[in-house]
Amino acid sequence: MLNNFGDLPFHLSVITSFAYGNNFPPDDPTYAGVRFTYPFLTDFVSAIFVRCGADLRQSMFIENFILGVSFVGLLHRWALEMVRDRLAAVITPLLVILNGGFGWVLLWESAKQYDQGLSAMLNSIPNSLTIIPNTTWRWGNAISTLLVPQRGMLLGLPIAVIVFTQWWVAGNDTETGRRGEPEKNETATGGRGEGVTGERKSKRRKQKKLTARHGKQHLRVSPFPRLRVSSIHRMIAAGIIAALLPLVHAHSFIAVMAVAGCIALIQRRWRDWILFFLAASLVALPQMWWSIHNSSVDAATFFDWHLGWDRGKDNPVWFWLKNTGLFIPLILAAILWLGKKRLVSRRLLLFYLPFTLCFIVPNLVKMAPWVWDNIKVLFYWWLASAPIVALLLARLWHQRGLRRTLAVALFVCVTLAGSVDVATIVLSSAKYQVFDRPGIQFSEIVKRETEPGARIVHAPVHNHPVFLTGRRSLMGYPGHIWTHGLEYNQREGEIKRLYAGGPEAGGLLGKYDIKYAVLGPHERNVANANDQFFSSFTKVGEEGGYRLYKIVQP
Repeated sequence: MLNNFGDLPFHLSVITSFAYGNNFPPDDPTYAGVRFTYPFLTDFVSAIFVRCGADLRQSMFIENFILGVSFVGLLHRWALEMVRDRLAAVITPLLVILNGGFGWVLLWESAKQYDQGLSAMLNSIPNSLTIIPNTTWRWGNAISTLLVPQRGMLLGLPIAVIVFTQWWVAGNDTETGRRGEPEKNETATGGRGEGVTGERKSKRRKQKKLTARHGKQHLRVSPFPRLRVSSIHRMIAAGIIAALLPLVHAHSFIAVMAVAGCIALIQRRWRDWILFFLAASLVALPQMWWSIHNSSVDAATFFDWHLGWDRGKDNPVWFWLKNTGLFIPLILAAILWLGKKRLVSRRLLLFYLPFTLCFIVPNLVKMAPWVWDNIKVLFYWWLASAPIVALLLARLWHQRGLRRTLAVALFVCVTLAGSVDVATIVLSSAKYQVFDRPGIQFSEIVKRETEPGARIVHAPVHNHPVFLTGRRSLMGYPGHIWTHGLEYNQREGEIKRLYAGGPEAGGLLGKYDIKYAVLGPHERNVANANDQFFSSFTKVGEEGGYRLYKIVQP
């Protein structure tokens, strides 16, 4: 998929650096000589599979498949624990992974092509209805813009959902301890049996009769029967799990800990929350110290005032309405629901409100060198809002009649753009080549002829074959390096001067302790390489226009 065209080579370079390059302790594989501060554990897991015999494609698929399925299951569990409505728990993962806005209106433009044939109509549909370059359609679908290309979130999101679930259950256990066992039909929405229709009660009575008549267990058990675990133990476990995030996905760690602080102030279960933060600190602080100690990252590039996220010149209200559709109005409708009893209980509302900071703060402050990366925090607001919107849709569905039709229409409206994005990915026959066959064959030569950890200079492009070898690149793609907070302009200019073969070229080779140099199509197109300069070095391999030279300093 197109969104993965730029990110995939970077993640491959990280995986191969662990699998083939003995990158311990980790240095940046695409910016040699600096500590690797990018959260790398997701790629490290794939590297484990490579060392166990999987190829690169298999190593990523195994992990991605397990984490993707786990994420859906964990979302369902979290929603069911909070809202106690089975239909809402099913809807929640769909709202998260098929997220989108009003981009489906662009389908009307495609419909105008219908008189030219169905194939013409399908071909005219944009690659994405949720994020379009050079426009203010910026929200993006979770699968196409986050879970697939940004592999840190693929592991960070499930870990965070586990933590959120333990917070809720621990709080629920505390409430139970205060009031005694709740009624069986009591729901998280605040009322007894609310959300359980008369038809369901009738089925339960029939099941009890069958049990008495046949002696078999026909009753529905509680959604997730669990061992008796104290709230203290749950909070300690949640702290340890949350503390895994700094080297998995830093933005997720920031979001989780900020929300935790706000919920702690609201709930005032001081003992539980102190133990949570203490457990998290014991595991997370050493990781954070390691990441920032002697780091070359310019922290100032990560934080600055920036109003309205990536809205360009759009009005903020209009920007968020078109990018998230009816999602925000549905959140407000659920919270303000007027009926016999509130749809969203006070406890659920107070648990949810701190997550709104994940929407407010990224609309005020830039949290990464590239402002679009604020979505890594913004998405946690959507994640936490999904169960509430799902509860509203489920309530409308349970009431039957026109309200059931309305529930279906609203669900389609919220998920249609994301569904089209996912369907386009699944059904499209378009393929984007990242590495050509000669480049892949050349990478095998590099692995064979160079030692692990060798420093190699090549053109600063995003898809260089060296990324498949695990060797250290003097400099990879500037776009990646910039988003990681590293200053690249000086080194990029020095690489161009080195390949030009001028008087200072030899000194630059020694300055960076370069062991090998690549001369190939990328170097000739991007760096205007001087073949005569490199002919003075020993050529140790050649394939498909790529040459590998060993640099021997006098």
